[in-house]
Amino acid sequence: MKVLHLDTNHPLLWEGLEKLGFQNEADYQSGKADVESRIAAYDGIIIRSRISLDKPFLQKATNLKFIGRVGAGLENIDVDYAKERGIFLAAAPEGNRNAVGEHAMGMILSLFNKLNKAHGEVQQGIWDREGNRGEELEGRTVGIIGYGNTGKAFAKKLAGFSVEVICYDIIGGIGDEHARQVGIMELQQRTDVLSLHVPQTPLTEYMINTEFIDRFHKPFWFLNTARGKCVNTSDLVKALKSGKILGAGLDVLEYEKTSFESLFSKGELPEAFQYLIAAENVLLTPHVAGWSKESKVKLAQTILDKVSARFS
Repeated sequence: MKVLHLDTNHPLLWEGLEKLGFQNEADYQSGKADVESRIAAYDGIIIRSRISLDKPFLQKATNLKFIGRVGAGLENIDVDYAKERGIFLAAAPEGNRNAVGEHAMGMILSLFNKLNKAHGEVQQGIWDREGNRGEELEGRTVGIIGYGNTGKAFAKKLAGFSVEVICYDIIGGIGDEHARQVGIMELQQRTDVLSLHVPQTPLTEYMINTEFIDRFHKPFWFLNTARGKCVNTSDLVKALKSGKILGAGLDVLEYEKTSFESLFSKGELPEAFQYLIAAENVLLTPHVAGWSKESKVKLAQTILDKVSARFS
């Protein structure tokens, strides 16, 4: 079977597929229309996020048997139509869950201890100890929305910090020794730190908005290592200005292109984003929570294992 690689990945994936008997071909540059015109020749696709595999694209992929998405989510694929066609979908949330958990942990510790602010000030020769007095995480309640691979990984990292961890998910019965599953009302009543770990779906798009934020009983810290479009940035900024959100760690932004490889076109700079980049209580990273050196290997190996189990 012929496999088309549309994004670069760790070479073990290419080599592993070759050992399984697949014929690999790569196209890392062509536009969607060009790829679509040739896709009928391939049995498999390996992709990160460079182009969207929507229904019109998949309709042209008449021989397609599997899609390997080297990442956690499937939002750039028409999942319903792919399943209707019997196309095997292999994502790899297991591959970068530890990296995301560690990144979220680093973000909250940095925010609580004002590490980013303090570092910038010392670089400028400012030695302000009192202005950089931190807070301790111990004794807080951390609420996690979305208790799948990355949510569980973050909860596991929190185990040694003497915090209470609660989780909310639309799937019941998934709490474990690291987090107690609760209803949304209890989560909004008790949370001191809220961490988002949901996929981007019609149910989760812009779920973090003014109405949702205002239902929390006390001010809270907010982390998003999931998807940018799950948060209404303007509403988040309003909450930061009012003090309802005490600080935010954002690895993803709603302004990202669907490929996640860039942010704005030239000249674009939304007002809400201008606030975020200037705020001392906001920490921003460029969609790298799951982007560790180790996860690059794990993601590729996960896809290889899933394809091997299905087609060997």
